[in-house]
Amino acid sequence: MHNILTIAWNLIKRMIGRRKGVIAYILMPGVIVSFIIWMTGGTVDHKTNVLYTNLDSGPAGAHVIAELEKTGDYNLIEKKSEDELRAGVLNEEGSAGLGIPAGYTASLLAGQAPPIRIYELKTSEASITLKMKAGEIGDRLRELALAVSAAGTGSAAGKAEAPVAAKTSEAAVSTAPAREARLSTILQLAGQHLVGSEKTDYNLYPRESLSVVTGFMLMFLMAMVTSSVSFVMDDRRQRTMMRIFSAPVRSYEIALGNFLGSFTVGVIQVAAVLLVGRYVLNYNFELPINLYFLILSAFMLVSMGLASTVAGLIRNPNNAGMLNALILTPTCMLGGCFWPISIMPDFMQKAANFVPQKWAIQAADLAATGSGWSELWLPFAVLGLMAAVLLAIGSAILRPNEAAV
Repeated sequence: MHNILTIAWNLIKRMIGRRKGVIAYILMPGVIVSFIIWMTGGTVDHKTNVLYTNLDSGPAGAHVIAELEKTGDYNLIEKKSEDELRAGVLNEEGSAGLGIPAGYTASLLAGQAPPIRIYELKTSEASITLKMKAGEIGDRLRELALAVSAAGTGSAAGKAEAPVAAKTSEAAVSTAPAREARLSTILQLAGQHLVGSEKTDYNLYPRESLSVVTGFMLMFLMAMVTSSVSFVMDDRRQRTMMRIFSAPVRSYEIALGNFLGSFTVGVIQVAAVLLVGRYVLNYNFELPINLYFLILSAFMLVSMGLASTVAGLIRNPNNAGMLNALILTPTCMLGGCFWPISIMPDFMQKAANFVPQKWAIQAADLAATGSGWSELWLPFAVLGLMAAVLLAIGSAILRPNEAAV
């Protein structure tokens, strides 16, 4: 055990024992990866810029704008005229534009269905949701206007018993401001939202951004394996490993020492990424950070086992760069780092069970939905088994008594 710890400590000192190593292997990867995760993961509270112009002088147009603003989904930017609105949409000042025509309130009270115009340079999710929301608000306004008009007509009919048609027409005209005033009162009450709904998220499904963030972090951890392999290759090329083996040190002790040293550095890198992302960039990983740390550390075990195996297979240090092309990229593609596994053919979904990325992403998704160890034990057990098998293979084929080619 003493030999294993000595080899591991020597590798740790070589990698991060100096200030240059701490910056190169801990600080810089932690800051860069956390920043990229923060950028690619995005913020769920991003508001869409929407241009609008309200040419209506009645309460209905103002109600449409107020309701859109209360959703919290839009950053509304006012334009004075429709020409300015069109120019703003063409210049991409906003994702879409909304135009309320003049006389919108009067048309609604007259029983008409005036459209709310939506301007878009290209169809997008923002413009589609804006159309749906504006259409929903417009339908509600038409129903309210019809109800107000019907009540006003009935009241006027009850009072208009004079047989003179001119007086009846004059009374109908005089009720238009009254109907608009009643509609304004109703819309003011409706705008208070005394009766509403509360959305409860039971976390039954993981966020889509979580798979993207986890996949990117797994790629980063796999890329760090190249650094460990390069140190092992240097020991082989400089015959340091042969001199260690000439002492009373067994082959498996050398493999375990390199494995333990690389794993320790990898765990520190994982902690740096999580701490910078959570407490410096204030990014929400959407699951407990300690559990996320365990998942990534378990994946690091497999990565270090893979590093031991590759270090035993590669005899020429110049071929160490083949690790990315032959192992990192294909396994990340197969394991779901770039796209969901569910969209792949059946035979590829079955093959994904043999790569560690699939089980790490599955563990993160289960943890994000509040699953306990009764469900998390399987991905952790698979990752542990993969690490043990790869480490055993690496110890068997390391052959420290052979020099580099």
